[in-house]
Amino acid sequence: MKYSHESVAAPSLGSQAPTPDEKFAELKFRRAESMKMGGHAAIERQHHAGRLTVRERIEKLVDASSFREVGTLAGTGTYDESKRLVSVTPAPYVAGLAKIDGRAVAIGGEDFTVRGGTTFGSARRKGGQGGFIEDLAHHYRIPLVNLIDGAGGSVTSLKRRGHSVFPGVHGFEQSVQLLGEVPVASAVLGTAAGGPAGRAILSHFSVMVRGTSQIFAAGPPVVKRSLGQTIDKNDLGGTKVAVDIGGTIHNAADSEDEALEQIRRFLSFMPSNVWELPPVTECNDPVDRMDERLASIVPEKRTQAYNMHRLVRMVCDEESSFEIQPSYGKSVITMLARLNGRPVGFIANNPMVYGGAMDVHSARKQIHFMELCDTFHIPLVFFVDVPGFMVGLKAEQEGTLREGMRAVYVAGQLRIPTITLVIRKCYGMAGMATCNKNDVDLKLAWPSAEWGSLPVEGGVAAAFRKDIMAAPDPAAREKEIEAEFKPYASPFRTAEAFAVEEIIDPRETRPVLCEFIELAEKRLRSDVGRKARYGVQP
Repeated sequence: MKYSHESVAAPSLGSQAPTPDEKFAELKFRRAESMKMGGHAAIERQHHAGRLTVRERIEKLVDASSFREVGTLAGTGTYDESKRLVSVTPAPYVAGLAKIDGRAVAIGGEDFTVRGGTTFGSARRKGGQGGFIEDLAHHYRIPLVNLIDGAGGSVTSLKRRGHSVFPGVHGFEQSVQLLGEVPVASAVLGTAAGGPAGRAILSHFSVMVRGTSQIFAAGPPVVKRSLGQTIDKNDLGGTKVAVDIGGTIHNAADSEDEALEQIRRFLSFMPSNVWELPPVTECNDPVDRMDERLASIVPEKRTQAYNMHRLVRMVCDEESSFEIQPSYGKSVITMLARLNGRPVGFIANNPMVYGGAMDVHSARKQIHFMELCDTFHIPLVFFVDVPGFMVGLKAEQEGTLREGMRAVYVAGQLRIPTITLVIRKCYGMAGMATCNKNDVDLKLAWPSAEWGSLPVEGGVAAAFRKDIMAAPDPAAREKEIEAEFKPYASPFRTAEAFAVEEIIDPRETRPVLCEFIELAEKRLRSDVGRKARYGVQP
């Protein structure tokens, strides 16, 4: 909803009941006051800091002219001695209904130009700390987009309210419930702490901007007071910490425009709610396309790395991939893409980082992505090249085994169709986290595949240690035993026993996956439709 930014004079209302014309004049004036936000100087400071205003962000993100604002008149009026309205300071939050790619969304964000986006003390909140915008997403079953640029509550509210409130008065109940109902996407576009920071975490997808965005439980002043540490806000909660190291926020962007585009890309894969299926788009990439480069992408030397990102993109629809958490837990790749226009989640081990071994960070990353796909009925495809859990002192100190087994647990709870394709290695308990035993348990493999509890080399060294050490030439004896066992590790021996369902030519990967994903969509449509009719959550 757009209103004029031009200056409008305050209505002159007499002591008598206002006429219809006077009421319209007051409405026009109040609307104009809301469009001023925090005033020209505050808007200039926002721009000078390299940040857009909340209205500019909404305008860039949503479909043209689709924003229907709610709560335009909320704020604090200033009146003269005759009780006549002089000015209005708008509430520091802008919210309403809009469309993204033609689909309805609930959208809201703090207006940092008004009191730094701090909480507005009204009986009902517009958003930021729960309130109307979350209710709108919940009751109409539409995605929620949070544009976060505020620190939530302020200590000044103590004096205004006259007492302190117990944590949870304005709780996160609705925020938590929404995670099981509709897609929630958050962009941290300024400094976020307190409640807004918490809600950024309670999202299916989050993004922040390098250099101009920070997020933390508490900012530098609180850190200095509590711990005596002096630290810059970027060093405390910038993208290097929050995205790359901590994984607190999923993705980083180089600009606000890019961050908003990532929100659009993410939502393009999502259904409007859990009672619907993800949108299928038109695909011009042939289903039967067989890329010859796949036949030679895996090196003959088993310890040599290769580009798994490239492999995934050679199989999925062209220009359809969208990676989530690309700079965190990099030994696994989590990517949304399409196969013949149908949304698919790809989980692929990355041999360029730790040889593809699962560490504590990649385990957490895989867990989040599996839960995301499971919630919104997006079939999963595993491209497996995992030698096992990360080992060593650091891995044990970080609790890799616990997080790795949690990944196994979540994989064992999946309700969505899942395909496992072993590209090269699939060993140990980490290999268990790539299979869905609740589904048909379809396991495919390339001829380069190998699997087991552990590789022949390490297994021989452990099982035959005494024999090897007693030999005149221990190294030669170890090689001799390995050669004896090596033929049994052939994937074709496993296929003979139907312990792997099919070994395919790498060039057949796209046609095979497209066919099974089409079947998966038909099954999901039946399941979701049946559950929606009975009014239960899938």
